[in-house]
Amino acid sequence: MSLSVYSKSADALVLCIDDNPELLECEAAFLESFGYTVLTASSGGMGLELASIYSVDIVILGYFMPLMSEQEIAIELRRLRPQTPIILLTEGGVPEGTSNLVDALVAKDRLASKLLPAIAHLHGGGWVSPLSYEA
Repeated sequence: MSLSVYSKSADALVLCIDDNPELLECEAAFLESFGYTVLTASSGGMGLELASIYSVDIVILGYFMPLMSEQEIAIELRRLRPQTPIILLTEGGVPEGTSNLVDALVAKDRLASKLLPAIAHLHGGGWVSPLSYEA
């Protein structure tokens, strides 16, 4: 498991949780280039630990996580930080019930074009009903 904290003049503190280290590195570099401070976690457990320590503004959660499902992670995140928006990165369909636990869906193949608008909407507009930024 790896843990990295990326700092820059922050507009928001973003927690990225994904078991793919290359994707985490890419997400962090991308978000940092727009002024976000990024925490990364390579497992659900590590992400939950960071969420319990830091007052994160947005959580970006990978889909198909090992050990803990994205649904289990989202439920625990809601318990720890009920008002923190969660963006789920998807690779296709989302199991029923999971979409009700997150605030936005972003397709991994559209990450570069859809992630920033989703963050801006959720961070600027506060708590909203689930949205899809896949289209």
